[in-house]
Amino acid sequence: MERTANNRYKLTLRYPTSWWNNKWREGLPSGNGRIGASVYGAVKEETIMLTHEDLWHWGRKAELPDVSYTLPETRKLMDEEKYLEASWHLTKALQDRGYNTELASRFPLADLKLTMVCEQAFKQYRRSLDMETGEVTVQWQDGEKSYARRLFVSRADDAIIYEITAGGHDITGALRLKLHPTDDPNLVEACKEIEATVQVKAAGNYLYYAARNDDGSDFGAVMHIVTDAGVRSADQQDAIHFQGASRVLAIVKLFVKGDREQDWARLRSELSVIPTDYKRLLAAHVDIHGELFHSVNLELGEDDGSRTNEELLLDAYEGEAPTELVQKMWAYGRYLFISGTHAEGYPFGLYGLWGGDHQLTWCHNMANENVQMIYWHVPAGGLMELMPALIRYYDSMMDDFRANAQKLYGCRGIYIPAGSTPGIGVPNQVVPVIMNWTGTAAWLARHYYEYYLYTGDRTLLVDKVLPFMREAVLFYEDFVVLDQDGQLKFYPSVSPENTPENFMPTDGKPLAHPMPTTINATMDCALLKELLTHLIEGSREAGVYDDDIMRWELMLQRIPDYKINADGAIREWMDERFDDRYNHRHLSHIYPIFPGQEFTREEHPQRFEAFETAVNKRLLGAQTGWSLGHMAAIYARLGDGNKALTQLDILSRSCLLNNFMTLHNDWRDMGICMNMEEAPIQLDANMGWVNAVQEMLLYVSPTMVKLLPALPDRWTSGSVSGMRFCAGKVSFSWNKENDTFHAELIAERDTTFTLKLPAAFNRCNWLGRNVSYMPSKLGNDCYDVAMTKGGKLIISISKE
Repeated sequence: MERTANNRYKLTLRYPTSWWNNKWREGLPSGNGRIGASVYGAVKEETIMLTHEDLWHWGRKAELPDVSYTLPETRKLMDEEKYLEASWHLTKALQDRGYNTELASRFPLADLKLTMVCEQAFKQYRRSLDMETGEVTVQWQDGEKSYARRLFVSRADDAIIYEITAGGHDITGALRLKLHPTDDPNLVEACKEIEATVQVKAAGNYLYYAARNDDGSDFGAVMHIVTDAGVRSADQQDAIHFQGASRVLAIVKLFVKGDREQDWARLRSELSVIPTDYKRLLAAHVDIHGELFHSVNLELGEDDGSRTNEELLLDAYEGEAPTELVQKMWAYGRYLFISGTHAEGYPFGLYGLWGGDHQLTWCHNMANENVQMIYWHVPAGGLMELMPALIRYYDSMMDDFRANAQKLYGCRGIYIPAGSTPGIGVPNQVVPVIMNWTGTAAWLARHYYEYYLYTGDRTLLVDKVLPFMREAVLFYEDFVVLDQDGQLKFYPSVSPENTPENFMPTDGKPLAHPMPTTINATMDCALLKELLTHLIEGSREAGVYDDDIMRWELMLQRIPDYKINADGAIREWMDERFDDRYNHRHLSHIYPIFPGQEFTREEHPQRFEAFETAVNKRLLGAQTGWSLGHMAAIYARLGDGNKALTQLDILSRSCLLNNFMTLHNDWRDMGICMNMEEAPIQLDANMGWVNAVQEMLLYVSPTMVKLLPALPDRWTSGSVSGMRFCAGKVSFSWNKENDTFHAELIAERDTTFTLKLPAAFNRCNWLGRNVSYMPSKLGNDCYDVAMTKGGKLIISISKE
C-alpha cells in the first residue's frame, strides 16, 4: 500500500503519558481488531499494556423472574397520575425478588515491561502514532545515543511486534511480562486473587506468562526475544536481559480461555516460524491495514500535518480547533475503529481494545446512544465490512431478548436491555430509566437495515435483517395500546435519559434519574415509525411477510404526530403533562432528522425549524463529549456547517486528551460539560467526530444524496475520495478561492435518487455513462438521477 508523503495521518507528542496513576489513559494505541497494545512512552521503565478482545471477567447472569404482572399495575398508577411510583414499580419488583445480574468487564491481559539503562537526562523526546501503519514510535536522545522503539500489532501474524534500536550503539535492558495492576483501591483485594494464579518463566529466548480467569480458564502470552549481538540471558527474576546489542526484537502472542501449558507450547511453535525482520513484518501488516484505513481519504485545507498534538490543542484552546486537528481527529477515529474491532469479533466498545483497569466505568456495550454513535460513521465511511460484528453480537443473545420481553412485559418478540456484555443479554442496570425504555431493538434495527441498504445483499435481508426487525415489531404489537382517539399510546415511555422539567426535584439536589417514565416520548414514536417503514419496505422488496404488511401499515397510520411546544420547539414528550427540560445531554427527540431521516429541509422546511429550535435550546453546561459530537451531526443535518464545527471546537477544549482520545466529560469544572469528579474515557465521541465531519460533507439516504450539505466557512478547500452512497461511491473536491467544485459518482448497482449540488455554484457541466438526469421538483440545485450498474457521473461546477 502506497503511503502518503506528509504527516496528515500521524500523531506526534512531545510529552510522555502523565495522567497520575492512570497512565494507560494517555497511551498510544495499536491493534488488529482482536488484540491490542497501548504504549505509555516512558524512557527508563516503559510499559506496554497488552489486551485481548475475548478477555472478560466478573460477570454474573441471574435468572430473570417473571414480573410481567407489573405492566398493568404500572399503567394503573400512571392513569392515577402517580408517575413517580409508576416509574419505580417494575424496578422494585425485580429488586424485591433479589434479582442481581452484573455485566462482565473486559480487562488487560498483561503488561510488557521494559527496563533500560539511562546514562544521561533525556532530550528531544517524541512519541508518535502513524495511523497509516498502526506503528507507535518512541524516540529520544541520551547523550550521543539516539534511541527508537517501534511497535505495531500485526494483522498478518496476529502478534505484537516490538523493536528497540540505538543508532548502532549498545543497548542494555530487560524485558518482563506482568499482570496489569488495578488503579482502583476497591479492586485491590479482588485482583490479588488473580495475582495468586500468575506464573512467569524465562527459558532461552522465550518468556512465558499466564494467569487464571474467574471461569477457571487460563489467559497469557509467550514472548520471543531476538538480538543481533551481545549477551542475552534468562534469570530467576522471570525476565530476559540483554546487553551489547544494537537491535532487540520482541514478538508476543496472546491466548485466552485456554490451558497454559498447552497454549504456551502452541504459541512457541507459532512464534518460531515468524520472520525476525521488522520491516518485512511491518510491510505484511500494512498491506492489510492500509486497505481498511484508506477505504476513504479526506484532505481539508493546505496544512502539512506537522504540528504536534500539544500545539494543536493549544490552538484549539484559543477558540477554534485548527483544521489540521479536525482532519486528524477524523482519521484517528477511523484508525481506532478499524484497530479495535473486526468482522468476526465483538462490536467496538467504549474503550476500544485499550481499557486499562479490571472494572472500568461503563465498559459495557450501551445501546441507548453509545453503540449507535460508534457505528454512525460506518456506512458512508466505507467500513461496512466491519458491521457483521455488531449484527453477530446481538443475534447471539436473541434467546435472552425473547425471554426478557415475556418476563418483563408479557409480550412476544424481543426486549433488548440498553446495556450488555457477551452472553449477558438479560437486564442488568435495574433502574427506571433503563428498565422502562423499550427502544433499544428498534434503534439497533436501523443499523441492521442500513447494512442491507449499503450492501444490497438480498440474502442478508431475508435471513438476518427482516427477522430481527419483525421480532422488534412483534414486541410493540403487544406492548402499545390505543388511546381514546384510536392512536397508539406508549406507556410507560422514556426519553433517554431525561426527566420532564416539572418532575425534577424542587430543592435543586442532583439525582441521576428523578422520574424518567412518561407517556408518549417523542423518540419512542419516531423509532416505531422508522422501524415499521423499513420493515414494510424491506418485506415488499424481498417478497416476504405478505400477510403481516396490512397490519403493520395500520399501526403506522395510528402513530401520533409530533408536537411543538410554546417555544416553537419539537416537544420531547408528546403528552403535554410533561414539560420539556433543556438542561440535558441527550437529544433523543431530534431522532426524526438525526440519526433518522424522516424529514429533510427540502421537503419539510417548517418541521426543520421546530427541530432547530429544540437543539438551540439545549444548555451548554449539560453536555458531554459524546453529546457534542451528536449535536455537531444534528447541525450538519440542519445545513449549518458553522454551528456543527463549533460543537467540535467545544469538544476539543473540553473532552480531548493529549493522545486525542475523548472523554465522557470535562473533569476540570470549566463550565462546558456536566460535572463529574471522574472523567471516563468514552471513544464514542471519537466516532461521533468522524461522523459529524462526514455529515458536513455528504448526506445520504436511499432516495437522496447531498454534496457539501453543511460546509463550514473555515473549510475553504478540500477533497474526499471513496465515500459511499447506498449504491456506489462518490468522490469530490472544492476550492472556494477558485470557485470550483468537481464530483464523480460511480454506481455499483442500478439506482435512482435525487442529487443536491452545492448551492454556491450555478454553472454545471455534466458528463455521464449509463446515467440520466433531470431537474427535480425539490427545487434549485436538485436533480433526479438514474444510474445503471457501472454507470459513472462526472460533474464540474463553478460560479459564472
